[in-house]
Amino acid sequence: MAVGVFDLFSIGIGPSSSHTVGPMRAAALFAEELKASGDLERVASLRVDLYGSLAATGHGHGTMTAILLGLEGYHPEKILPDEVEERLAAIAGTGTLQLAGAVELPYGVKDMVLRPLTVLPRHTNGMTFTVSNADGGILHQATFFSVGGGFIVREGEEEAAQQELDESKKELPLPFRTAAELLEHCRNTSLRISDVMLVNEEDIRTAEDIRAGLLHIYSVMEECVAVSLKRKGLLPGGLNVRRRAPDWHERLMKESCEEDPDFRDPKYWQEWVNLIALAVNEENASGGRVVTAPTNGAAGIIPAVLYYALHFAPGMDKATQQDREETVVKFLLAAGAIGVLYKEQASISGAEVGCQGEVGSASSMAAAGLAEVMGGTPQQVENAAEIAMEHNLGLTCDPIGGLVQIPCIERNAIAAAKAINAAKMALWGDGSHRVSLDEVIVTMRETGKDMSSKYKETAMGGLAVNVVEC
Repeated sequence: MAVGVFDLFSIGIGPSSSHTVGPMRAAALFAEELKASGDLERVASLRVDLYGSLAATGHGHGTMTAILLGLEGYHPEKILPDEVEERLAAIAGTGTLQLAGAVELPYGVKDMVLRPLTVLPRHTNGMTFTVSNADGGILHQATFFSVGGGFIVREGEEEAAQQELDESKKELPLPFRTAAELLEHCRNTSLRISDVMLVNEEDIRTAEDIRAGLLHIYSVMEECVAVSLKRKGLLPGGLNVRRRAPDWHERLMKESCEEDPDFRDPKYWQEWVNLIALAVNEENASGGRVVTAPTNGAAGIIPAVLYYALHFAPGMDKATQQDREETVVKFLLAAGAIGVLYKEQASISGAEVGCQGEVGSASSMAAAGLAEVMGGTPQQVENAAEIAMEHNLGLTCDPIGGLVQIPCIERNAIAAAKAINAAKMALWGDGSHRVSLDEVIVTMRETGKDMSSKYKETAMGGLAVNVVEC
């Protein structure tokens, strides 16, 4: 199927869409296939090989534990944090997992085979699952790649998947792969960017379902913030990173809300944006429930900028509930349209192109969403997206200790502010600009190709090696 808004905004668990969500999906799919094959009861042993970035930073990203949950049959969009803790405690305590929820096997994190220096041809995030019978004969084997944003691709099916994607796009009412094609649709139909995305989404869902789905996505974003604001202390992983969002929230409520808890003093807009971004990414770093937007590592940017749109954009102080819901829907549709461009032309995987593909893409999407709901023309929206990405080009992915904490959490807050500034700059122009969004996306892709692997989610360069972990 063509990439849609609900592919880019999906519900999962932290801390990483490519290292946690994708591997869990792959493991769950492998378990389902094994169960459907009729060979499940004959399984005597299991082997999991992790390659490249998955092996290099898997411990810090929760890759191994996510795979264990997937092999038990759990899916990232359905499992709840309490279930995560319960099952992982049971596996650690007994030393066994329930393969496909039915067959007990002695297996745990320590049994996985890590190959950080081996990168498979398709993508650095490779994983192979193998189950054998009592005689050592292979019953079922599959290799998957986690290509960013929770998307997975099976080895040997890349061309078929691309062909299916190309065919499905042709069937859309208003297909686009580039910003130029998207803007051409807007010119020919007099539709806004969010409207073009809606028309395409309506090819497979009703307008009511799309609206309800996007509002649900935002409710999960809000819930993520609410949960995060209640959790104090240190983030897990050993870096001793302190959660800041709860204390910041208490201070903001005292300083900016006067007597009305719903009041938001405009002079504190950036503090609120920072708070939302930090809250989401602190929850993500602790393995909480988040929305990939379009990835977990960049999950705080779009919620933070959308919060700005709902509380600080002109006229929102008088907005009705229906107005606010319409803002959410239009924002996410426009942001999703820009996300499609990155997914189609480049990558949203930090392990493939560095953090420019995660935080950069999210900042670009958020800028477009904000420009859209603030009344921007399609050309201004495209300009906003271009400005945001242009000033994230070359951003490396160098997490300390392989954890999605430093510099990831603060980086989301900085990128959210960039997105807001990009939207404002674009709205003060007439939509015409020298550098196109397509040119910037291609540049991002080429920069990612040229970037040393040290700076692509391997924890082998940058801050990851120049900052002492303890």
